[in-house]
Amino acid sequence: MEKADGCISRPSRKRKLPQGYDMLNFSLDELSDDLLERVLSRLPTSMFFRLGSVCKRWKSVAASESFKLACSRIPSREPWFFMVDPSLNQSVVFDSAERSWKKLNHPPLLSNDCNRDSIPVAAAGGLVCFRNTSGDYLVCNPVTGSCRELPPVNVDSLDQPLHAIAVNAYSNYSYKLVLVSGELSKLSFKVYNSSADCWEEEIMLRRKTNDCAELDLNDDNEDAVYFLSKAGNVVATNMQKSPSKQFSSVITRKDGEEIVYFLSSSGTVVACNLTQKHFSEYPRLLPVFFEYSIDVVECKGEMLVVMLSEFFESASFRVWRFDEKTKTWNQIASMPPAMSHEFYGKKVDVNCVGAGDQIFICLSSVELCSYVLCDIVSNEWVELPKCCMKGEAMDFMSAFSFEPRIEACV
Repeated sequence: MEKADGCISRPSRKRKLPQGYDMLNFSLDELSDDLLERVLSRLPTSMFFRLGSVCKRWKSVAASESFKLACSRIPSREPWFFMVDPSLNQSVVFDSAERSWKKLNHPPLLSNDCNRDSIPVAAAGGLVCFRNTSGDYLVCNPVTGSCRELPPVNVDSLDQPLHAIAVNAYSNYSYKLVLVSGELSKLSFKVYNSSADCWEEEIMLRRKTNDCAELDLNDDNEDAVYFLSKAGNVVATNMQKSPSKQFSSVITRKDGEEIVYFLSSSGTVVACNLTQKHFSEYPRLLPVFFEYSIDVVECKGEMLVVMLSEFFESASFRVWRFDEKTKTWNQIASMPPAMSHEFYGKKVDVNCVGAGDQIFICLSSVELCSYVLCDIVSNEWVELPKCCMKGEAMDFMSAFSFEPRIEACV
């Protein structure tokens, strides 16, 4: 039979339900364990905490290795943002799917005396990496609370200035931790490979020959911590406003190449190509005499720069992408002026993290503490509600993005 639009109708291949079957009375108990695991694995991760209280069968399913395998087959999950507060003794996240704050169980290993002051320094996949005061690293799954210490880094590596710490997750069972160190004229990187459970040999990076930018090659004072002032100058101090962002960096994978980006002490972006084993510096976005605060983020495999700047008695908040062909920075998103002007003159420190098309922004100063979620595709900027625990508002310095995955192994 032919339809009115000229298309030929085909017999329906849909399986008919038995006569008298009542879908309203359908129960998940009728599913096999395999099907039940596949159904439950598609629930939001926050629901996993409640599976054990439903019934004995669901509790057994939630604890099984086959359920973790079913969860690993889910291509992606809405990101959670692991928040960093001054006390460093609790695990608080912002759930971007439910738009709510959650407090997780803090891993016992991080409560040990030697790890009590550990700060989160990087995240990828379902894992967050911490660094303790001795310079050792711990990797944690915030959802399950599983945590372990990595083998110590070579003592010689600890003598070099550390610029960047980045994690690259290749699957839920394999990851690499990358450290970029050395003087800016002589950078090198070292990789911890979880598959081999060891640190690989240190590799030197050469300066890219066609790099027209000039790095600040002055020797740094190793006894002081350096950060970028709002005037773009390098300031030495024994205090760091956001210790977790001291090694602020991102890693991208594109066309088979892995590149780590970090901010130099003078506020420029340095790119370290781990595959080609060379480094280069990007052109400065603004002259040094401008008032600004800057951070680098990764969104869908590319590096972006987020900048809060002040000019003509107003503040602007913009997101920039670098065009490799024209060698210029192009604006891709901008906070509404009425919203950004609130930060004018308040010496706001900006700490950001990317996740897909979103950028989570922490803005903090003596006068305020605010959190904004930006969608770089729609250019939508939403100020998030305050996080209150036990009736008190919490202030966070920065955040790290990760996928809430119970199957992610440390």
